[in-house]
Amino acid sequence: MFFDPMYFLFLAPAMLLAFWAQMRVKSTYAEAQQIPAELSGAAAARHVLNSAGLQNVQIEEIPGELTDHYDPSDKVLRLSTPVYRSKTMAAVGIAAHEAGHALQDAAAYGPMQIRNLAVPAANFGSRFSFTLFFLGMIFHPLHILMPVGIALFSCFVFFQLVNLPVEINASNRAKAQLVGLGIIDEQGLVYVRKVLDAAAWTYVAGTLQSLLTLLYLIMRASGRRD
Repeated sequence: MFFDPMYFLFLAPAMLLAFWAQMRVKSTYAEAQQIPAELSGAAAARHVLNSAGLQNVQIEEIPGELTDHYDPSDKVLRLSTPVYRSKTMAAVGIAAHEAGHALQDAAAYGPMQIRNLAVPAANFGSRFSFTLFFLGMIFHPLHILMPVGIALFSCFVFFQLVNLPVEINASNRAKAQLVGLGIIDEQGLVYVRKVLDAAAWTYVAGTLQSLLTLLYLIMRASGRRD
């Protein structure tokens, strides 16, 4: 696959979009880091969670940069050190986004529940789908493995499709909570929106890449049968 020019031709739009999105994330994050906020990322997230009655959700500091995430199984919000400690619009926006996932969890937000259920199949599919597909393509007696590989990768594609609205909804919740609770003003919202909108484009690019990869696998399987 990695030596097939057709593969890169298929994925070129997604790769270009992903590159642009990553550059935009870096630039908007750097810009928003220069804009001060009254609260740190951890304090802003705590305020959002407490206002929603989610005092049981803990906030932990973790190493790394942009490693922030919400763990629905442990009900823990994990924020990277720059986000946890910094009093900037970048930190507040990212922390509130992750708090938005906790709000989704508490509200039993349908797409998030579906996404969480799809995680095991998506992980298994992304790990083994290509191995099975190419074993089936190379060894004729094992050709039945090609549709199995496609089916497994389809699980990952499904996860990506469901994950996209989950991430966008979390950002929308974050922006509404930050303004509604008076954590940021309208001027601050400009910078928060830039950061979260740029991050959303990375999820769009990832979803597009998975879809185009699936189309590529289907095309290769069809050509093999012919």
